[in-house]
Amino acid sequence: MKLYFLTLLLALCTAALGISAQANSSPAGNWHSIDEKTGLPRAEIRISEQRGVFTGRIVRSLQATTAGMVELCGQCPDDRKDKPMIGLDIIRNATPTADAASWEGGTILDPDKGKIYKLQLQMLDGGQKLQVRGYIGPFFRTQIWVRVP
Repeated sequence: MKLYFLTLLLALCTAALGISAQANSSPAGNWHSIDEKTGLPRAEIRISEQRGVFTGRIVRSLQATTAGMVELCGQCPDDRKDKPMIGLDIIRNATPTADAASWEGGTILDPDKGKIYKLQLQMLDGGQKLQVRGYIGPFFRTQIWVRVP
């Protein structure tokens, strides 16, 4: 009887570890974007998946702002122009690559500059970091975001 319970416990633990690892193999979740100049967290981004397509929106600013002030995306060039930064879609239409090692095909918006880049996402450090790379032609910019615990 003890062997049965031990086997069952081991199976449950293994399944739990598998679910945890699987959850971190996707960019879905909350991330802190890191300010390139200060190295400090700048915003919290929630990446979500619906039918294999990933989107990301700003859910919280991590920088000091004036109380009651709503920051708008004045630099945005499309339907996001003059929309509030909180709730703003900055990642659109990212899909997994054929080998499921990264996500691309979508775009990412830099709301400070009003630039839209082609996007590539890749998980790092067992899913605790996300490499976010934006491309315009042969030029690219890379940020490392950190998963929110």
